[in-house]
Amino acid sequence: MRPRWGSIVLWGGLLVYPLVVSFADSGDFLQDVGATLVLSAIGACAWNIVGGYAGQVSVGHAIFFGAGAYVPLLAYELFEAPPLIGVPFGIVVAVAMAALIGLPTFRLQGHYFSMATIAVAELIRLVVGNWDLLGAAIGIQGPATPRVWWDLIFRSAVPYYYIFLGVLALTVYITWAMAGSRFGYYLRAIRAGERAARSLGVPVRRTKLMALMLSAALTSVAGSLYAIKVGFVNPESGLGILVSVQMIITAALGGAGTLYGPIIGAIILVPVQSATNTWFGGSGSGLTYILYGGIIMLLARFEPGGVVELWQQLRPRLWQLLRARAKTEQARVA
Repeated sequence: MRPRWGSIVLWGGLLVYPLVVSFADSGDFLQDVGATLVLSAIGACAWNIVGGYAGQVSVGHAIFFGAGAYVPLLAYELFEAPPLIGVPFGIVVAVAMAALIGLPTFRLQGHYFSMATIAVAELIRLVVGNWDLLGAAIGIQGPATPRVWWDLIFRSAVPYYYIFLGVLALTVYITWAMAGSRFGYYLRAIRAGERAARSLGVPVRRTKLMALMLSAALTSVAGSLYAIKVGFVNPESGLGILVSVQMIITAALGGAGTLYGPIIGAIILVPVQSATNTWFGGSGSGLTYILYGGIIMLLARFEPGGVVELWQQLRPRLWQLLRARAKTEQARVA
């Protein structure tokens, strides 16, 4: 299958971005924004598997993000092990939690499922916030200075950017392979209607559970990368509801249920967030809630399918307009 020009431009732009912005006066800041953008795209792509393709709107994905963030730093806290060693253990914890959470909650459908995931996420956040082993409300820290190279402590954001970009490419490939498999067709059938899918022989509960476990594994990797880069995690930054909401908004803005929608959403949303936080200082973080609420209203009112679907609708009209202009110019020349 031939790669589309849009994909080539997107990945080419992501590859050269740190090199291009390095010539700007605020190059270091822009490179850090780029690393945040790619990390946000990883989380949104992970959520997209269960929330976009399967249509199961989980608002509790902060659980899996937090598992991935806490376990590597806990490995350093308890055993002084490089946080990178804790990443696979974070995946195991996240997948196990997905199985435990999914078995009872997938008996629910629609907004009842979403409400249940919020309740579980908030319960876990409160437990962690009062658990001394995990630093309680203060949180836990990773190594402050690099001891070995796999501590992954860099002065520049560029190494983090390319590590994150490699993980994003792997996440997109996994999503692409999944979407073209029988499993992916099952997920889309469930999104279209669970009763109809079940009548056609789709194992609905098992398929949804597998999707949640795969999504949890990838989300935990995003959490691990975040904790390794920042070197710190607490209940709010790792398990707060805003973590889940950001994944949902990012995927929905670009186009939930599409391959590149979450990346497009991150490209739009993260720079806007960074700009508001920079312009308004500490008060800019409060505008994040207003921004999310505004995006939800705009999507619900104008285009629930996001930017990707909007582009698919506008593209034929743009081609017709360009062809009409070309014919007009030819007529004038003749």
